[in-house]
Amino acid sequence: MIDKKQARLRRARMTRAKIAELKTVRLSVHRTNCHIYAQVISPCGSRVLAAASSLEPGVRSMLPNGGDINAAKTIGLLIAERARKAGIESVSFDRAGFRYHGRIKALADAAREGGLKF
Repeated sequence: MIDKKQARLRRARMTRAKIAELKTVRLSVHRTNCHIYAQVISPCGSRVLAAASSLEPGVRSMLPNGGDINAAKTIGLLIAERARKAGIESVSFDRAGFRYHGRIKALADAAREGGLKF
């Protein structure tokens, strides 16, 4: 019997296989109940080029709660800014098997607003 986490990881594996095939930079997102994390990962998959999370001290002081849509929007804008500073304009969005809804969608929209193309 497959549980909820295993089903999510199976979906994530399928997405990552396709992104690896395309050999593009990926914007990987992970969420927990309390926080949200985003990383821009190189095409080879071995280097993190930019990262942002609601755990960072500067971000935590701005947000009352790291696990809501406002936090996701903040992290989306922050990751877009850091990726552009690293010279990255275009990424593939890796939602890690999470539904494209709520916080994941808010982060993606904010990253697009911040100048990333995907």
